[in-house]
Amino acid sequence: MFARLRSDIQCILERDPAARSTWEVVTCYPGLHAIWLHRPAHWCWNHGFKWLGRFISHLARWFTGIEIHPGARIGERVFFDHAMGTVVGETAEIGDGCTIYQGVTLGGTSLYKGTKRHPTLGRDVVVSAGAKVLGGFEVGDGAKIGSNAVVIKPVPAGATAVGIPARIIPSKTGASADVTEDARPKFTAYGITQEDDPLSQAMRGLIDKTGSQEHQIALLWQAIEKLACAQRGDCVPEDAAREEHFEADKLNQLVGK
Repeated sequence: MFARLRSDIQCILERDPAARSTWEVVTCYPGLHAIWLHRPAHWCWNHGFKWLGRFISHLARWFTGIEIHPGARIGERVFFDHAMGTVVGETAEIGDGCTIYQGVTLGGTSLYKGTKRHPTLGRDVVVSAGAKVLGGFEVGDGAKIGSNAVVIKPVPAGATAVGIPARIIPSKTGASADVTEDARPKFTAYGITQEDDPLSQAMRGLIDKTGSQEHQIALLWQAIEKLACAQRGDCVPEDAAREEHFEADKLNQLVGK
């Protein structure tokens, strides 16, 4: 038991640079308190003391601002960072090493009792602030959910989900999670970086393609002008198509390149 408590504290010290000491984490981190209060609530729920489990979770919500149903399953080294307003449903499952930020909802879309209504998060999943993961599907190991995303379908391992409804971006490495040079999973605070926005990626691709096409058209016009001059002994009238006006660099800066 004490090893698990130390693991709970250590995962916060590793992932939050604002955490300066063990004492500060134990006394000032509501995400840790929510985890510790959930465990007796979950035990009560699984042993037939349903009301007591709900009452403990109700007290935890009042003290921490984090609402975790006592039926939810939470793995080891899970970090609720800030997490005010976070809601975790009854049949939700959170894998080892997950990080969940404020305003997250792991919710259900079915009204039928006894069914799997809430999502299952794999290992080392990051769910960013305000994200809503709705339904009884799986989010693969190492996946990242962007801020305010609304996820209503499964997310493959290592992928990133952003937008409303969420669009899925495959892992860059093709593995279960993006990793660092020493083969350790790479932790990305708040889930995504600028390069994870699929709309920006699409716009940058279109901009680069358009700039390349304009350059090729200008070269063609220049070649035609040289041929015309060689045949007629004079130059063809100046045409704007021989000059490049497409400002690819400026447009790429606007979309965040």
